[in-house]
Amino acid sequence: MTVDDVVTKTAMTLGLALITGVITAIAVLSKTINPLPPMFIGMIAGLVLALVVIFKKTPSPALVLAYAAAEGVFLGAITGVFEWIRPGIGFQAILGTGLVFTVMLIVYRTGAIKVTPKLTKWIIGATVGAAGLMLVNLLLSMFGVSTGLREAGPLGIGISLLFIGIAAFNFLLDFDMADHMIRTGT
Repeated sequence: MTVDDVVTKTAMTLGLALITGVITAIAVLSKTINPLPPMFIGMIAGLVLALVVIFKKTPSPALVLAYAAAEGVFLGAITGVFEWIRPGIGFQAILGTGLVFTVMLIVYRTGAIKVTPKLTKWIIGATVGAAGLMLVNLLLSMFGVSTGLREAGPLGIGISLLFIGIAAFNFLLDFDMADHMIRTGT
């Protein structure tokens, strides 16, 4: 595995997800399709394919590309719905994600932040904690309890910024894993 391999495979996977996502979002926005079927099909297919890819002993490029296409459909349908509700939000989300990815790649490549075992544990712990908090928040909201975490107030904005930071640090783990695979030739 080389840096060129990582870049090429990432570009192909991201490109396929982007293409299927844009096509699905346009279809949803033009009201050509109902967003629910592609959302559920993309979500279920993506989950099944992710599990197969994770537990398969040998890498399968076809399964990874199928996963990327399914996730593109899922994210495109959701983006189309949100774009219909609040025009411009889809572009902002894609631009924000791209910028955070780029900044974290620069931070990683310059060595400004070293991925140590301690930092890895912190990032994984923060990610699990954030997911647990949002799961509890979801369950409470089903019973009419508002925690204020997903509202536009100071708490909601602060939590959102914290979660964006945790997601950004997860990019560091991805870059480090790719670096490790390149160094070991796996």
